[in-house]
Amino acid sequence: MFINKLNQLYKPKRILYYQEASKEQIDAFYQGAIPEKIAVYQGAFGTYDLPGVFYVKTLEKEVIGIEYRMEDERVSYPSDLSSVILDGAFFYSVEIDEEIKADRAFIDELFVKIAQDDDAHRVYTDLSIIDEPSLISVFTGYKKIRILYEAKVYSDRAGYIIRDDAEHFDKQFLYKTAYADFITGHYTWNHLVGFLEMPMNAGITDYAFAHFDIKQFRVINETFGHIAANKVLCNVVDAMNRADFVYASARCHNDNFAMIIKDMPEEEMIRTLEEFFEGMSRLEEDENYRIYYRCGVVPMRRSMLSGNRVADAGKMVQALGTGRAGTQITVYTEQMHDDISWGNYIKGYMETAIKENEFMVYFQPKYDIRTEKVKGAEALVRWHYKKREILPPSRFIPFFERDGSIGEIDDVVLRKVCRALARWKEAGKPLYPVSVNLSRERLYEEDLITHLVSIVDENDIPHHLIDFELTESATYDNTEHMLGVLGQLREKGFQISMDDFGTGYSSLSLLTRMPIDTLKIDKSFVDPVSTPDEREEDIIVLRHIITLAKELGFVILAEGAESKAQVDRLRELGCEVIQGYYYSKPLPETEYEKLLTADGKK
Repeated sequence: MFINKLNQLYKPKRILYYQEASKEQIDAFYQGAIPEKIAVYQGAFGTYDLPGVFYVKTLEKEVIGIEYRMEDERVSYPSDLSSVILDGAFFYSVEIDEEIKADRAFIDELFVKIAQDDDAHRVYTDLSIIDEPSLISVFTGYKKIRILYEAKVYSDRAGYIIRDDAEHFDKQFLYKTAYADFITGHYTWNHLVGFLEMPMNAGITDYAFAHFDIKQFRVINETFGHIAANKVLCNVVDAMNRADFVYASARCHNDNFAMIIKDMPEEEMIRTLEEFFEGMSRLEEDENYRIYYRCGVVPMRRSMLSGNRVADAGKMVQALGTGRAGTQITVYTEQMHDDISWGNYIKGYMETAIKENEFMVYFQPKYDIRTEKVKGAEALVRWHYKKREILPPSRFIPFFERDGSIGEIDDVVLRKVCRALARWKEAGKPLYPVSVNLSRERLYEEDLITHLVSIVDENDIPHHLIDFELTESATYDNTEHMLGVLGQLREKGFQISMDDFGTGYSSLSLLTRMPIDTLKIDKSFVDPVSTPDEREEDIIVLRHIITLAKELGFVILAEGAESKAQVDRLRELGCEVIQGYYYSKPLPETEYEKLLTADGKK
């Protein structure tokens, strides 16, 4: 069973709007069926969380409902649901596999075990799980179940920090050193964490979170000097202290700041922050120099649920604000959270998926454009997730590339390809090269060549039957190293292809040094061919790419041909190999094997 201990969080006094639910309705809820009367309020302004199943002690039953903050005239409260007041409380939050039946007996047993770990400790507070909780809530999403189990505080040091109670520290100097910034005199992130962990100590019941930095702050430092740059930092602090929408704030490091702010509807929040940053946009030393900011905002519901981990989301969404001039304010969305949650989950689940043989290889045939016979194939990975559904590469490859574990998937594909080739070889079927992906992150692996050779040789596969594909965008991390790795693979007898040619930034001089056998023209060049969108300029570029590749001695392969007209046009332009839906979509191993059998009988 997969258990992800998330964090310990606080929910203030609030209203639960609910409907009574039968066992069948609760079972259906865990399968994603939210009752219509509840579903209409999902994501509404003022809600603290998603719809969930709630075990409420005062109701003596479990219900399906959604939580709202109290007494806010901006909130449209449900009028067709029952309600109950929930007292402010702390919760221990965990995620488990979606297929686990999360009934009360299971949840109690789970948290008895978690309590034994005694790990509910935060920077300034310690919690313990309550033996007989007044409330347990269960939520579903992202192929996981999230459980909030009531806890209580038994050690609260955050209150001393929020109240500036220096008597509980050895010396005033030590306190200020620990929690104040030397340049601005303002609080540091260590101080702000106390507000995130124990917001009720500061009278905060709802908040959003903002994390921002100063664009081109280094230029201010270098052009106008440190005194001017430090003055900019102090001006930011003054503005945060004056702003009536800021509950608490901090200078985190360098030119990065964080604020706990009042929750507002998104349009109002963006407008308020724009005015806030506009008020700090002038440099005293040069009125013509404009100061711009890059800000990530995490709305109330996600901020409250993240607790002291909200900075991760704030910094992530802040980093999205790049590439254009002016102040940028980017709001963290549930889709971003879904992607992060899913990415974190599959990272932990990947080893199990490999062990359970959930990753499958499909083969997309490559055809000789003159004979229209199979000339080889590309191996494409699919994930038979928990043997229930087939996930396309876009649902997992980018996440594995991000965390560096893509090499394990590459190895799974290579092993499956080699085993398939070994079976076909033993059965006397025609053998053609199969291309497999070589992720750019792997180019820096120690002993990569030896590792790849060992996988191929353990299946007694001739090296020329394996074609390693490298995407064009992979060629600029370290050009000389990349050329060295590809050269060694070529010396071992493997074939090399450059995938997606035309979408990256390859220089023609580098192309002349690449030890490659096949140049694959990206689908984006093929799409307009022989369609109403075809332009003369597209054909000119395509013709010259094909001519150049041939003169350099490369085989030229076009990806994505979907019609006879496109194939005929590509043949006319001199293309040699086609890979696309006109001839065949990616096929399971058994279906591709039938093609080999049919080809062998011709």
